Amino acid sequence: MTRTVILLAALLFVSGAQSAAQTPYGKRAEVRGFIRELVERHGFVERELQYLFSRARREPAILAAITPPKDPQARSWLAYRARFVTDARVAEGSEFWRRHAAALERAATEHGVPEEIIVAIIGVETIYGRNMGTWRVIDALATLAFDYPPRAEFFRGELEQYLLFARESGLDVFSVRGSYAGAIGIPQFMPGSYRRFAVDFDGDGAVNLRSSPADAIGSVANFLVKHGWRRGERVQLPARIAGGNAGGAYRELLDAGIEPKTNLAELKRFGVETRTDLALDTPVALIELESPGAATEYRLGLRNFFVLTRYNRSALYAAAVFDLAQEIRNKR
Repeated sequence: MTRTVILLAALLFVSGAQSAAQTPYGKRAEVRGFIRELVERHGFVERELQYLFSRARREPAILAAITPPKDPQARSWLAYRARFVTDARVAEGSEFWRRHAAALERAATEHGVPEEIIVAIIGVETIYGRNMGTWRVIDALATLAFDYPPRAEFFRGELEQYLLFARESGLDVFSVRGSYAGAIGIPQFMPGSYRRFAVDFDGDGAVNLRSSPADAIGSVANFLVKHGWRRGERVQLPARIAGGNAGGAYRELLDAGIEPKTNLAELKRFGVETRTDLALDTPVALIELESPGAATEYRLGLRNFFVLTRYNRSALYAAAVFDLAQEIRNKR
């Protein structure tokens, strides 16, 4: 293929993508196919969904927000931690704990999730309900489902879950606002998690994560337990790489991912050291927290650390939640 032909093909592709983006969702072939699937699977009324998607808006700012940053500093652990572990957030977390102590104590007793972990997650997600997002959830999910190919399948699933959630709850699809990713309420549950894990913790007969802190507290605890949280167990351990082992065997542990699979007894042969009284057959994962221009920090993630990454699939997130939780507990 000549350079001219390749260039022409690229221009046609870009032109086609731009044309599709300018076409209202209600008139796009892939959206119509999605509507037919929902009608067949769940008994939605096709005419109603066609009207709904004719009103859904494509939001370019959402696509810009979800695109991974190219700036290395944006991936810095120290910069990431500094966003969430602040004096202000610690103080607000302590106050949130004071105001909702009864619900937090009950959640900790029933589910085995420490109060400070629940408070820290809500603090990281929405600053205790203060910043729940301003995007119409239908627009956010439609934009990502049909105009963000890297995760289109996931967001189409969440869009389906959202429409089911709205029908079950009797909600106006256009009234709910959330994050640019379509997360909802005080704990920022995606629609699928809302339907599966949200609970009525204040006993009013309804589940409302947008206005009930108690429901949010109980739902966060329920989410973690359903994903494998272990009562009374630790979250992480300190770790260091033995001197002279830079670029050595410990990289195998990093390549193995963040799910605990390596026993403590095996760490020595990988050049990893820690201090703990846990049993030597305890599985751990090596966590690397990098910061450009600063020393890399290492931790050992236990099962509960991995469970935190089910809330947000990021070791940075789990580490920040843990650190914020400890700061809040210390202040209490």
